[in-house]
Amino acid sequence: MEMEGTYDARGARPGGTGSARPVPRPAGPPPMPPVVPPVPAHAPAAAGTSVADWLRTPRPEAEPGVWRLGHRPRPEEEPEPVPARRLFAGALISGLCALLLWSLYDNYYIPYWLDPHYWAGALVKLSDNAVVKAVIVGAVDALLIAGMVVFFGRLGNWPEIGRRYLLPLVRARRPRHAPPGLAPVTAGGPDDPAEWPQLRRAGQHTAAERLSEEVRAGRMNDVDYARIRRAWYSVQVDPQRLGAFVDSVVRQGAGAFTHPSGGRDLPGRRARNDLATNQVRIGTAADHPRNPYARRTTGVALEPALLGTSLLAVGPSGSGKTVRLVRPVVESLCLQALANRAAVVAVTAHGTALASDDAFDLVIAPGRPESAHDLDLYGGGDDPDEAARVLAEALVGDLTADGRRAATALAQLIGPYRGVHGHFPAVPELRDLLGGAPGALDGLRTALEAAGDTSHLRELDARARQSQRADDVGALLADRIAFLDRPAFAGFFRTTEPGRQFSLRAVEHPLRVRIDLPERGHAEASRIIARLVLAQFTEAVLSRSDRSLFACLVLDDATHTVTPDSIRAVQRLRSAHAGVVLALRTLEDVPEPLRGPLLGAVGCRVAFAGIGPWDGGRFAESWGKEWVQTRDVTNRQIVSDEPLTKALHFLRRVVTGRTATAEAVTVREVERERWSGSELAHSVPAGHAVLSLASVRGEHTPPLLVDLGN
Repeated sequence: MEMEGTYDARGARPGGTGSARPVPRPAGPPPMPPVVPPVPAHAPAAAGTSVADWLRTPRPEAEPGVWRLGHRPRPEEEPEPVPARRLFAGALISGLCALLLWSLYDNYYIPYWLDPHYWAGALVKLSDNAVVKAVIVGAVDALLIAGMVVFFGRLGNWPEIGRRYLLPLVRARRPRHAPPGLAPVTAGGPDDPAEWPQLRRAGQHTAAERLSEEVRAGRMNDVDYARIRRAWYSVQVDPQRLGAFVDSVVRQGAGAFTHPSGGRDLPGRRARNDLATNQVRIGTAADHPRNPYARRTTGVALEPALLGTSLLAVGPSGSGKTVRLVRPVVESLCLQALANRAAVVAVTAHGTALASDDAFDLVIAPGRPESAHDLDLYGGGDDPDEAARVLAEALVGDLTADGRRAATALAQLIGPYRGVHGHFPAVPELRDLLGGAPGALDGLRTALEAAGDTSHLRELDARARQSQRADDVGALLADRIAFLDRPAFAGFFRTTEPGRQFSLRAVEHPLRVRIDLPERGHAEASRIIARLVLAQFTEAVLSRSDRSLFACLVLDDATHTVTPDSIRAVQRLRSAHAGVVLALRTLEDVPEPLRGPLLGAVGCRVAFAGIGPWDGGRFAESWGKEWVQTRDVTNRQIVSDEPLTKALHFLRRVVTGRTATAEAVTVREVERERWSGSELAHSVPAGHAVLSLASVRGEHTPPLLVDLGN
């Protein structure tokens, strides 16, 4: 379609470790696919749920992080609980009283002037007709029974017994795709989303009818709906695209505006996604006293509005960070990319099953011969200063607080090299330049003198003078770049094969990229690459001209990737419609001065079960305190001088073994931590996490205990 240039990418086959898909070129008119891709057979929301039913399910407005699909709002405050023993005792007594009153009435043990039958007969002047008399007597009895049930039912709290013990049984037997208490949108009505009312209101009845027929015939899935809805929003922004939109919809139906890869769904979807709201469900708020009553038992979900504030997850190995949080988030972002709504870059260790290769357009595996793509060491830019700043962040960002000297040293070498050769140096050449190899520097100087490039000659001379200092940063840079100059990386980080290199600047397109790091044999090189990807990502998204796509970087292991510059960049991402997801085993993997700023820079924080008290203390400090009401009960022994009272107290002590006491209750408000470090370390059950969320609009939620397996 001519209107969707920003969604273009070369090739038509999904990428993998053996894929030959080239890196997407800048935006331009993409070719129309000659054949509509087949309809995926995956159910959009749950097994047995059609797309029409999924669309008609209510999604009421709710607080950030609430799973809106079929959400049932709860009261803000918990009603005063009545003990079960007292509840059933009151119900039994009120029921016996009702039976006693009915027995007195039924056996005529009441005066005639209190008998409703007498007054009913007097009012209607009963005849000798037995049928009329029976009808009137039955109606009077029915009214009396109804009145007694209402009166004694309220007196004995019968409705509370039904809500507490009977209603949960009824809810458990109802189907999950039809939540009780919520009426779905009427099929065929004016607001039926399956009939595409937004197109009909705009007068595009032909396109709306074609899409409605696709829904009724089962040829449209949830990804198709989200993708076409996204295209319609672009038409509203630019009305000149209306003709191309209608033409594509009429010709291709549910297959219109397909992702450049041709994919319309992901293989083996596991998470519960709702593409109508861009949410992915990660768990259920536990029915726990620490959770607000309105949030208990409600679904917890993530969406771009929350991930745009960035997310930090901390938990030991095996706590569920990858399986229960990172994997659903990556799957949701990949689905949104297929709907032309997002771009995702997932960085993980090789062998970690975030998703299959077919779920991504590009799979980059540095150090593995079968990888068909390479990572651009310089971020795809042409400015030596910008490239040097990003590369310095990757090489020494975790070692020195003064990255400006490292960036200056790199710029003094790669700038002259590019002026001579027309491209930046590869890893071996850069190592020789940083190490001061005579042949490399002399050859570069000779070429600059022959070309008469005096400005770059001054840069090279300045680097030569600085290399004589004892505290020169060039030696440190040479040592760090040596981790990438290994035989395993001999075929990577080249600068002379533009078709093979991938640049993070491609996040302007709805790409799905996975970068597999060789952590087993090259741990330090993996950390350098992770910092390089983080630095290039933040630089790319902040300089985007088109920010309509949500861009997200997911670091499955962010160990030694957090630096002062990266924290400052993360704070700016929410205004660029982008975010990062950082997963850590412990905050000890972050330098001590950066732990507090890191927790303050992200809007979403997740503490998994099993973290240490020192990590829990950091989270508790970031979540702050709240005012709570406490009750102090004091027992005071009763002393009496009366003989009868003394005898009764003595008898009570003999029977119960306790002395007679009087209770004094003091109610006061105190300031208490929402979750203390000790509670986070020892009171969070396995498979649970405590998380707080914030949206880009400034809304936030208190920390919630969430069951990640529900």
